[in-house]
Amino acid sequence: MSDTDIIHPIEKTILMELRSGQLIDLNFVASTTKLNIDQLRRGIERLKFKGYVHVKESTKTIITLGSNGLDAITKKLPERRLVDALKSGFKDLNSIKKSRVLEGKELEAAINKAKIQNGWIEQRTTESGERFYFVNNSALEFSQEEKLITRIGKHHGVQASDLSDEELKALSLLKKRPNFVNEKYHRDIELEVTSFGLQALKNMNISNGLSVRSDIFPIDVVSPVSTIYPGRTHPLTDLIQEIKETFVSLGFTEIEGETIQSTFWNFDALFIPQDHPAREMQDTFYMKGLKKEDIASNQLIRNVSQTHRKWWNYEWDLIKSEQMVLRTHTTPVTLKYLANNEVGSARIFSIGRVFRNEKMSYKHLVEFSQVEGIVIGSEVSLTDLMGLQTEFYRKLGITKVKFWPTYFPYTEPSLQSMIFNDKLDRWVELFGMGIFRPQVTEPLGIKNRVLAWGGGIERIAMLRLGLDDVRELYNNKINWLRNTAKCRL
Repeated sequence: MSDTDIIHPIEKTILMELRSGQLIDLNFVASTTKLNIDQLRRGIERLKFKGYVHVKESTKTIITLGSNGLDAITKKLPERRLVDALKSGFKDLNSIKKSRVLEGKELEAAINKAKIQNGWIEQRTTESGERFYFVNNSALEFSQEEKLITRIGKHHGVQASDLSDEELKALSLLKKRPNFVNEKYHRDIELEVTSFGLQALKNMNISNGLSVRSDIFPIDVVSPVSTIYPGRTHPLTDLIQEIKETFVSLGFTEIEGETIQSTFWNFDALFIPQDHPAREMQDTFYMKGLKKEDIASNQLIRNVSQTHRKWWNYEWDLIKSEQMVLRTHTTPVTLKYLANNEVGSARIFSIGRVFRNEKMSYKHLVEFSQVEGIVIGSEVSLTDLMGLQTEFYRKLGITKVKFWPTYFPYTEPSLQSMIFNDKLDRWVELFGMGIFRPQVTEPLGIKNRVLAWGGGIERIAMLRLGLDDVRELYNNKINWLRNTAKCRL
């Protein structure tokens, strides 16, 4: 007896449900046989292989009303409200505006639809420039768009394949209006027993024909199994590695630098004045008793000090610039690299730990990871920066991005990147970005423009992992570490 002559109990159950010979929906078979989806799929695949079952798949496009479409059911379309307003005595544009029946862009769109597309109204202009509108007899009939909205609302949705040519044209027009209609795709799977399957059903109880094996029992594919927890890297480490690979794929080279920096490189070289609040003990960790005398070449120190005197109008203090701090960002590493290597064009990035002397909370840490990207070139622009940032986010699976003007001491112009979080249903600030000011680049001998962006990696991790408190990344909860998916789809 070959494998194709042996029918498993699950296969028999499915065949028995199809014995009428009619096309039967997969969901109906699932509900009547009480088989779970995995059992059903495996059984159907085996029956298809044996030639006992034919599977028919089709996709339906279901049209439903969006929020504005639902409003139109009760409030009517804007062009119809315009016609009603004109009929009630509001003849000129000013009176229509005062009535507040339609306002702003909605009024403009309604006039355009009623006058140009539907031919419902006529416009007449007086010598003084006033515009008056008159309703034509054609407005007595409903437009195809109105009829289609009514039909969709009445049936709570329609199939696109059931629409006439005129209705399809109306659908095309409605789709151009925001939130009027929605398209949903539904896949139907139907099963039909073949002639071989019907013969198999007849021969099931004949001893010398096909039979159900008594030594085969259904496999419970959802029964619990023992859980194994192999060693793995921390989710934040995985994200950092993913970000590094993203930068490399965009043509960037990684650089590294010291965690402890002089205030010269951490603040002064970035055109941050020595009395800036960020340099206070409340915001920065200073290394007690440590200072670095050979912070940079004499010429570079003179250039930076002169820039501060000229633009900030105060006496720059060399002693203050020699103080050592735990770096508050990774930018001093970037500046040192650019100053020491005299590159004309390059793409570099750095990832490292930074430190801020502030109170810990659900969104702030004293120590965290920061990523920074730099592009230097003679022709680079803010548009290039926004494009790179958008592509960087896209590679991380973030597609809804916008940019907002902001202020940073060492870049001008400066932007804040915003991404849309579907879980929170709102826009979230993420990275800062901009073009280094001439007061930063010229003292260091950097001749070309420098585009820069960066921010905390923990914030991306919170969004990626669905966390509400950044401290959860460092709580070392074994259960969370074990059950956080390695690859999040």
